[in-house]
Amino acid sequence: MSRRRDRAPRPARVDRARRPGIANELLAGAGLLWRGFGMWRRRPGVMALGMVPAVIVAAVVIAGAVALGANAAGIGAWLTPFAEGWGEAERELVRGAAGTLVVVGLLVLAFYTFTALTLLVGDPFYERIWRRAEADLGEFSPGAFGFWRSVGDSVLLVLRAIGYGLTTFAVGLIPVVGAVAGPVTGALLGGHLIARELTQRPFQARGMGRDARRRLLRGSRARELGFGVMTQLTFLIPGGAIVVMPAAVVGSTLLARELMVRAEARAGSAAQTQSGRALDSAPGRSPAAD
Repeated sequence: MSRRRDRAPRPARVDRARRPGIANELLAGAGLLWRGFGMWRRRPGVMALGMVPAVIVAAVVIAGAVALGANAAGIGAWLTPFAEGWGEAERELVRGAAGTLVVVGLLVLAFYTFTALTLLVGDPFYERIWRRAEADLGEFSPGAFGFWRSVGDSVLLVLRAIGYGLTTFAVGLIPVVGAVAGPVTGALLGGHLIARELTQRPFQARGMGRDARRRLLRGSRARELGFGVMTQLTFLIPGGAIVVMPAAVVGSTLLARELMVRAEARAGSAAQTQSGRALDSAPGRSPAAD
């Protein structure tokens, strides 16, 4: 008579080796933006409205950049009163460098805050695009959305964007490595920020707080960065942000849905694993029972 314990079959476990690689995740995230452009074909009128806020914010940013550039010398002189008694060549060099640093720093901040400001200005337009995207995708009917809550989160994102911009600017000033480290840092931080800003609405509509949203994004960081960095790079094309923002809103809706499906799958896999471990540790039948 066998004394071997009878055990129930163990539930299948997730094969970690088959998880998508980082490169595949980055490409999949970038592909979500291009899938968002499909909305231009299906709902051109709704998408065209989404260009209005980006046009307004872009016009303000460009006007500010022109004004800063025209007054760079005056800004440099105001910042360096200590150089008044220096020789002309040294004085102009220091003032020119100070003015240029201020202009470049403010342009970096403008780049980072563009998305948050555009979402803040165009909240009604982008909400309409988002609702249409949710309706087309199905399986979820958004209810009423809190306007002031959205405004509050947008203000927090603007403040975070300012912090990221200052960080990127500081990294760019590091001797030798700053020329490379600055743009790389800017791309990564900017991509993360854009993905976080744009997925805010679909997550909030499902009752997710900041901590829950942060956990979801952290769980698929490469896909999040793929989407965010690709969106950011298209903003560098002249006029790109105006055309891309509506598609990015749709792409972020797709990203949010994918992350939630992944979270549910992981939760189910974890439950199966715990169930299998519990069965493994359970006592087997006694020999007398056999």
